[in-house]
Amino acid sequence: MKVCKVQDTPPKEGHAGSVMREVITDRDGAPNFAMRVIEVPVGASSPSHSHDWEHEVLILSGCARVKGEKGESEIDKDSVIYIPPNEHHCFENTGDEPLRFV
Repeated sequence: MKVCKVQDTPPKEGHAGSVMREVITDRDGAPNFAMRVIEVPVGASSPSHSHDWEHEVLILSGCARVKGEKGESEIDKDSVIYIPPNEHHCFENTGDEPLRFV
């Protein structure tokens, strides 16, 4: 078992000033999934990208536009998003506070 605070995990700087904390990974013994907490600054977005695995996303704070191959949606705190494997997507912070999601 691993128990920690998000802030105990070292941040990794990402695209446009975003910060990612890899709080649970295969280094912790997780064989199938990883948990990352990501913060996107006001006015910034993640790059449009895809990968071989799906995303299950929970918005913790802020508001944004999530863009995918089939369109885009406005999201905010407590929104839940599913992104299938290999779908190009990005998160664009449209609010006045950092976008924070798992």
